[in-house]
This record gives sequence, structure tokens and C-alpha cells, in this order.
Amino acid sequence: MRGQRTSLLAWVIGLLAAGQVAAAAPETVYFPSADGSTELVGYLYAPEGAGKHPAVVLLHGRSGLYTGRVNAGCTTVARGTTSPCNAQTLSARHDSWGRYWADHGYLALLVDSYGPRDRAHGYGRKTHGDPARAAVHEATVRPLDAEGGLAYLVQRPDVRADRVMLQGWSNGGSTTLNVLHRQATGQAGAARFRAALAFYPGCGKSALLALTVRLDVPLWLLLASADEEVSPHVCRAMAERADSTAGAPVVRWYDGASHGFDDPGKDRQAVASNRLARADALHAAARYFEALP
Repeated sequence: MRGQRTSLLAWVIGLLAAGQVAAAAPETVYFPSADGSTELVGYLYAPEGAGKHPAVVLLHGRSGLYTGRVNAGCTTVARGTTSPCNAQTLSARHDSWGRYWADHGYLALLVDSYGPRDRAHGYGRKTHGDPARAAVHEATVRPLDAEGGLAYLVQRPDVRADRVMLQGWSNGGSTTLNVLHRQATGQAGAARFRAALAFYPGCGKSALLALTVRLDVPLWLLLASADEEVSPHVCRAMAERADSTAGAPVVRWYDGASHGFDDPGKDRQAVASNRLARADALHAAARYFEALP
């Protein structure tokens, strides 16, 4: 087992080194939310090669898309404005996953739900009950942003419209569950996500559209047993009662890992369980999507 873990970590280190070379810097793009009124900002990572590619919409957590070095000074991120929060100051986690997907042949679209609504700075821990967060709520607002990102991607000539996936972290993971529920219950538009990954989402009743989530596409939940922000046990119970026509959600349970275990920063990666969880997620994510029929 120890040899397998060492080999897996070595594989991921090599993969990331290659990805940093292969993936281009993200392009800043603009597209409408499905709310009909908000122009969203996105960061698009494109793979090498011509032709149509599968794609992934990526949804940030409650702290937003940008590195903590600058996001405290950010409010609005919009077309025609200048802000320290931009394509050059994305957090390491978001940038690394964008590059990961591009390296695997996917277009990856990071959707900023906060910046266009004057909240680019994000929110701190234990702020879920803050009334100000209603303007960017994961059940009522952000699913429409994800659907806007999907609509933007499927009209692009370089995207396979039948192979657009969804990935979200924390608050964005909760949004992912709500997007899939809307899709399965006919509340979303005509375009469809093919499958999804939800990293350590909040699964309580205040975060979800329904306690019994309905699904019509495959879902993986990546949960950390030592999560200090949300309850992985609540999420596992949610998965067990989900009403799915696409098979039960798959739970990848990481013993000893904490919230944000895939953040490549030295603080998170100083914990051995986080390193192993991140390595497994990077090893498995692309294979999961590629194995879909």
C-alpha cells in the first residue's frame, strides 16, 4: 500500500509539471447568466489541438475565485473595469484545476458568480447566515450562473455539446447538487450537463433545493472525513437517499482529509491525508469523465 501511495504521488507531481507547460493562460470571457440580467465573467482554459472538445464548468466556493493576496481589495469584476481580481490572480486551486482539465483535452470554464455582483472578495467562514449572501445563494442564484456557463459553452464551435461536465467546490459543490436537481426536474434549459463532481459540498437543508436530490446523470461526491466547515456525514446521508435514474452517487471518502484538501498550497498539503486525497482526486477525475458512455 505504501508503495502504491508513493507511486500515485509521483504520478501526480509529474502530471502537474507537464500541465504547467501544456496549458495556456486562461482567456477572460463574458456571457449571460440564465437569470436574464447578469453578465458573468469567466476564465477559459483551452486544450491544444483543433476540433471539438469536451468541456467542464467549474464553480468556486464561498471565498471566491481569487487569491487571498488580492481578493480583500476586490469588489466588482466586470467588462470594462480594472480590478486586482482577474485572470492573473486566480487562486492556485482554481488555476491548477483549469490547467489540469486543459491538459486532459477539455475546455475548462471558471465561472465568477461573485465579482459581477460586487462581491469578488468572497465570504469568510461561518458566514452562511449572512443576509448579504442571499444575492449569491447556492440554491437560488448560482445554479443560473452554471446554466449560463453551459449555454455559453454549447454554442461554441470547439465544444462537444453532449460532453459538458460540472465541477464545484464547497458552496460551488452545493450549487452543483442544485444544478443537477434542476436539470432532473425539468427546471433548467435545454442544454444538459453530462456528469458532475462535487468536492466537500454543504448538504444541509439551507444549502439545497430539496433534501432528496433528484439526479439523471452520474455524480461523484469527494468528501473529507475531518472536514472542519461542512459535515461529510450529512452529505453521505444525502447521497444514500438521492433519487437517481443514473445510478447512486459515488462517494469517495478521504479519511483524515480536511476541507479544501485539493488546494495545492503548502498549508493544506503539509497534511499527509490531504496530499493523498488530492493525489487520488487528480488521478481519478479525468478517468471518471472519460469512462462515461
